[in-house]
Amino acid sequence: MLYYLHYLTDLYSPLRVFQYITVRAFAAAGTAFIITLILGPWIIGVLQRLKVGQQVRKEEAIHLYEFHGKKQGTPTMGGLLIIFSVVVSTWLWAVPSNIHVWFVVMTFLYMGGIGFWDDYLKITQKQSKGLRARSKLYLQGAWVCIVICFLWMWPGTRETVGHLMAPFLKEPMIENIGLIGSFLFVSMVILGSTNAVNLTDGLDGLAIGCTNSVAFAYLIMSYLAGHALFADYLHIPYISGSGELAVFTGGLLGAGLGFLWFNCHPAKLFMGDTGSMAIGGAIAMIAILIKQELVLVIVGGVFVIEALSVVLQVASFKITGKRIFRCSPLHHHFELLEKERAGREGRDIEVVETMITIRFWILSIIFALIGVAILKIR
Repeated sequence: MLYYLHYLTDLYSPLRVFQYITVRAFAAAGTAFIITLILGPWIIGVLQRLKVGQQVRKEEAIHLYEFHGKKQGTPTMGGLLIIFSVVVSTWLWAVPSNIHVWFVVMTFLYMGGIGFWDDYLKITQKQSKGLRARSKLYLQGAWVCIVICFLWMWPGTRETVGHLMAPFLKEPMIENIGLIGSFLFVSMVILGSTNAVNLTDGLDGLAIGCTNSVAFAYLIMSYLAGHALFADYLHIPYISGSGELAVFTGGLLGAGLGFLWFNCHPAKLFMGDTGSMAIGGAIAMIAILIKQELVLVIVGGVFVIEALSVVLQVASFKITGKRIFRCSPLHHHFELLEKERAGREGRDIEVVETMITIRFWILSIIFALIGVAILKIR
């Protein structure tokens, strides 16, 4: 909305800065950060009064419950704060008519809605299991169908939707994967990203810290994809209008930093599935729109590793009856190992969670930097 102030440049020349995406992207980040910090204490209080508390699984992982049982009752559904901050900052700073932004915001809200339903069931049923996995996949798949219809019907993406872009290659690896191929590929990206972020949300500050790295990486990539000169220089697909997605990712980065203020160990607020599914869906949609889907495997390396650890754990147990990891997702495996080691050595086990989280943040930053760097290696 504030973008239109640049039309008043004749009255006040400094207003021309509102036309620049870079200015509005970082302004969106600042706006979302401030909104999150201001509203954070209030929403924590509201959730506490409503008794919207985290449910910690016990039967499935008794050893893990010994460390995380004290988190029972910590306010959850904090994803509502993230969603509100990002949507408001995007509304203020992005071009209102940009279809790319609208579609990412709708994906953000839709996936957040699924997560909200899941959190609501967990809270009302007083257990860690909410919406059935099959129901989640059906609901997410319904949105994939809408996405595919949009991509094939909208002139801005009709020509590129069938392209399968790969890192290190200037031209599409496959020129046209067809309607069915597109549906399967988009399904894999959206469902994979949405559920991978969800699985990563298991330690204080872990998921949101990794989200910040990914958001910053896609802020850069969105801006480059929407800039004709940069896109041509880097030999990446030029997607007209996609530069505005940098404003959304800026808002996501700012909201993530603000949320981390309350989510760092010991967490006062959890994002819940409301936040993790919204974030995963939005990141996937951005990657699809700027044709950097496979790069997401690198940029979101921590999310991929976490999801893969669950897949391997389940597959191994069903096939051999044995588990590969002490507990999955992977962060719990390392958490259990390190806390047992700290106990044997007489060290404070309370700092282990923070140590594991920060190490995963480091990996996430490295993955994000590699993902951005390979744009030049083609």
